[in-house]
Formats: sequence, structure tokens, C-alpha cells
Amino acid sequence: MLILLPPSETKRHGGIELPLDLQSLTYPSLGPKRRVLVRALQSLAKHPDAMMSALRLGRTQSAEVERNRVLSSAATMPAIDRYTGVVYDALDAASLSPLERDWAGRNVLVHSALFGPVGALDLLPAYRLSCDSRLPELPLKKHWAGAVGCVLAGSAGLLLDLRSNGYVALGPAPVRPDAVFLRVVTETADGQTRAVNHFNKTAKGNFTRALIRHGRSFDTAVELLDWAPGAGFDLRPGAVRELNLVVAAEVAATLG
Repeated sequence: MLILLPPSETKRHGGIELPLDLQSLTYPSLGPKRRVLVRALQSLAKHPDAMMSALRLGRTQSAEVERNRVLSSAATMPAIDRYTGVVYDALDAASLSPLERDWAGRNVLVHSALFGPVGALDLLPAYRLSCDSRLPELPLKKHWAGAVGCVLAGSAGLLLDLRSNGYVALGPAPVRPDAVFLRVVTETADGQTRAVNHFNKTAKGNFTRALIRHGRSFDTAVELLDWAPGAGFDLRPGAVRELNLVVAAEVAATLG
């Protein structure tokens, strides 16, 4: 089973004094693609104004340029600890036990715009690059989509896709019954469902945390649907190859 998470634009500072090793990352076949992007990002960092424009940064975010300039030599930490933001606050990796972290390392991926899919325990530096960033003569969708699609197609077992649409465009999940996209929705008074906005990230983080703490892989979406109610989640079949994680309307209204 693989759980495929979106990344976060915000990253935690610091780490261990062990520099980035591209070949140690999950899916080493993506090494050449990763190397091209790292070099391009570091080269662009020599021109701060151009980088800030490409990454759509405001003047208060100029420190992100320096992060990109030194990313090959900067300190690293596990991806699941590096990313911050709503999904990762809810996931709360720091409170997971060693066994739970080991399970996450085998079963959780984060889809980085810079590195492609990486394992939860892969060591990453802090960096700034998003799915909608525009590097000169290096469109991210064209660069990543084929290669990422191939490695995801080679994965075995259930693939649960929690990514946003922008990251799905950087590498589509395979079209097969055991590759499913998770949508976070709420139910209206007339029984219809609608997408929720901000709270969808919290729901995804909570759901991922529950799966990690459960510590067992599921082979099919049916098995996942059977497990969810006992874990406190309202998970339902959705459109073809989709599951709906239903959030109570009053919760969505408060936190959405």
C-alpha cells in the first residue's frame, strides 16, 4: 500500500549535517530528473529577482532564494518532518512512535515538485519550488509527468492518492482498480456532497495519521472502506476510482 501526499510550500528549518544524496531517495531511477532540477534551481538562485518572479515570491520571502542556492550542501531531515502546514500539522509526525515512523517510511510518499515522489523518511533539505513555479525553459509538467507516471505505475498494491490537482498533473496515478483518489467532501441537507476547502487538508492529515498508527496495509479499496468506520471515518465510494471522505457539515463550516 502507498499513500501519496501533497507537499507543503512551507518547510521546517535545520536538520542533521548530512547533505542531500539524490541516489538515496526513493525511486532512484528519477535521479537524472532530480539532478537537472536541482542544478536549474541553484543556477536561478544566482539571480534573486528572476528566482523570486519564477517562484512567485513576495519581498518578505527573499530567504527562500538562499535556501535554494545552498540546497545541495544544506542540512537534511526526513520528509515527513521537513514539511509543515495544515496536512502535516494534523499528521503530527513528531508524536509518532519509531514503529509507526518505520511503517510510514515504507508506505507514505510525498510528491515534491523538486524531487518527485519521495519516501516519508527520505532526507531532504529545505527548498522552495511548487507545482505552479515556472523555471526558465523547464516546464515542470513536461519534465515530470511521464517519469513519475511510470514509477507510480510500477507500484504494487493499493495506491491512495491524496494530492492536489496541481501535483496530479506532475505525475498521474495509474488507471487501475487499486489506484484511487481521495476527495474530502461534506454532505448537504438534501444528501448531496460538495467539496470542502481548507479543512480538506486537515482531514487528509488526520486520515493519514490514522492509517500510519493502524500500521497495516490494505490491498484493495474495499478493505479500506471496511476499516474506516471503526477508525472513526465516514469513507464512501465516489466516482470511478475515487473515494469520498465525508466530513460533518458543522465541522466543515467551522474549519473549512
